[in-house]
Amino acid sequence: MSEHDWEIFSFDELSAKVEGTEPRVHEFIRSPALSCMVYRLPAGSTDMQAPHLEDEVYFVLSGRAKLRVAGHEREVGPGKILFIRATLAHSFFDIEEDLTVVAVFGAQVRR
Repeated sequence: MSEHDWEIFSFDELSAKVEGTEPRVHEFIRSPALSCMVYRLPAGSTDMQAPHLEDEVYFVLSGRAKLRVAGHEREVGPGKILFIRATLAHSFFDIEEDLTVVAVFGAQVRR
């Protein structure tokens, strides 16, 4: 086993990588089957995501917003875990408080 086979991350350190007044993303894991990033949307900002080719899980760490997925809307906040299938249109909106999430992407879905 190598030191690169596993790693521990700190929320505080990851959050510092996406601080600022603009939406920011920082990828901290990349492997053939998995990608993980911390994503921050400041209050009042616009989420410009496009549908992804991978299934995706979001872990909401802080903030409050609404999530729209394929025309359906839900409120999200700390502690919520969101699953979105590959290719579904989705975005955060009405971002009331700076929103920070960890996004986990699976391998690309072949259609």
